[in-house]
Amino acid sequence: MILELKDICKSYGSDDMKVPVLKNVSLSVEKGDYIAIMGPSGSGKSTTMNIIGCLDRFDSGTYLLDGEDVSKMNDDALSDVRLNKIGFVFQTFNLLPGETALENVALPLIYAGVPKAEREERARQGLEAVGLADRTSFRPSQLSGGQKQRVAIARAMINHPRILLADEPTGALDQASGKQVMKLFRQLNKEQGVTIVMITHDASVAANADQTLHIIDGEIIENRKGGAQ
Repeated sequence: MILELKDICKSYGSDDMKVPVLKNVSLSVEKGDYIAIMGPSGSGKSTTMNIIGCLDRFDSGTYLLDGEDVSKMNDDALSDVRLNKIGFVFQTFNLLPGETALENVALPLIYAGVPKAEREERARQGLEAVGLADRTSFRPSQLSGGQKQRVAIARAMINHPRILLADEPTGALDQASGKQVMKLFRQLNKEQGVTIVMITHDASVAANADQTLHIIDGEIIENRKGGAQ
């Protein structure tokens, strides 16, 4: 088991005005799984993603990542997990506007202490893997939405993470670009064995995954097999 949530609860607000967001959420992910988490706005899916990504702490329950109890990790350990074990893909790309595609992809390697020549070579290989070998010197403003997301995917994969987390990865893309990104996710999952957990409100996007979880009002209410084969 690569990831396991057990009875995770999370609330926001002060003690006398706490609003529960997650209610005893449990989730198990095996290596090589491709899972979509669906839910309407305010359902708790993004909070679930933030907890899985070690971006937010939970109130109670257990989160095991590679067999380690995340709740017992300090901030430095959590930063190390985010750098080396989890790759992030966001709806808004989160690229640095003043940096080239190559520099954006190489950024995590700077924090990992990789020498410049090696990180540039690995970044070039990463861009080649997502079909952007000819865009290394382009800045985000010179790229289409689909190209920006592919740069973001290359950056997310640069440290060979255990899990790729994607939060509405097609939300800012047109239909054709969205299909390209979903095709890339499928290749990463099937050809490289990348474990993917994807948040989406779009059933057609969720259908690309092998398993779909539905979260409503902070509770997982359905566990349905399906998606692309």
